[in-house]
Amino acid sequence: MRSDDRSEAYREKVQILSEGSVRRSFDAYRDIDWDAPEMQVSRDDERWILGDEDPFAAHPWYRSQSRERQIEMGIWRMANVAKVGLQFESALIRGIHQYVQKLPNGAPEFRYAVHEAAEECQHTLMFQEFVNRTGVDTPGMPRWARMALPLIPVVLAHWPPYFFAGVLAGEEPIDHQQKTMLRAAEMHGHPLFAQIMAIHVAEEARHISFAHEYLAQRIPRMTRRQRRWFAWTLPITMRVACDLIIKPPMSMRREFGIPASVMREVYWERPESRKILSDYFADVRMLAEDLDLMTPGARRVWRALKIDGEVSRYRSQPATDRPAA
Repeated sequence: MRSDDRSEAYREKVQILSEGSVRRSFDAYRDIDWDAPEMQVSRDDERWILGDEDPFAAHPWYRSQSRERQIEMGIWRMANVAKVGLQFESALIRGIHQYVQKLPNGAPEFRYAVHEAAEECQHTLMFQEFVNRTGVDTPGMPRWARMALPLIPVVLAHWPPYFFAGVLAGEEPIDHQQKTMLRAAEMHGHPLFAQIMAIHVAEEARHISFAHEYLAQRIPRMTRRQRRWFAWTLPITMRVACDLIIKPPMSMRREFGIPASVMREVYWERPESRKILSDYFADVRMLAEDLDLMTPGARRVWRALKIDGEVSRYRSQPATDRPAA
């Protein structure tokens, strides 16, 4: 495909995503009936017991705890997942506003990016309301990350490919985790968290799609040296962001007396956990393959960070639909 044709196809895709934000959008307080009886958070509700789809809950240590303790940890875990999502998306909003200020008039990305920022604002409202209603004072990410996070997207916004790689690094693990939890929630989970996840997954699909399309448009324009450097840093960005977003903070260990050995096994020493970690980035590995970013050196980085593995045949392909390695 010629460069002009690729640019036109890209503009059309961005326009479709922008129009999708108008046709299908959500409001944190209009679309969730927070005060409905079935949406209330109760400390004796077994629907807060985590299922095996959560790597922490799949560990025998969690399963050995009392029913009451499992419920308590389940509520804490879900509240912290929401708080982490809020913190990541707050940083993303800052980065988007820095990014759009540098766009020229007529840039197709402007409208889409502002739509995305508006959607992320609704997500932060939704996440914080959920945390408040659990009554759990969860911190979200570790303290050092909370202090650094406001600056990172502002800096990366000056180098948009790195910024949108960071977007994928945060959103791909969250999206994968929430889709897995959502499928489980339909069977045994709490309806409040299930509805929050359903809304988030529906809109994050556009955000992830844009980041993929943007990188597919921009990476081929880089010099060979720039592409090589990007290829090496991409898996590092994925792994660092994943650990910040998925791993519970130290305060959860202290709160519930979780042995350090259990946390090490869950994140990411057990074979089952390693599989989950690899699955988070199957779509990103597909993108890297398509953009010739899987150089021999880059492959070694992916492997060293334990996030190598099968690539998706298409975006959002379920792990169960990929052939076994």
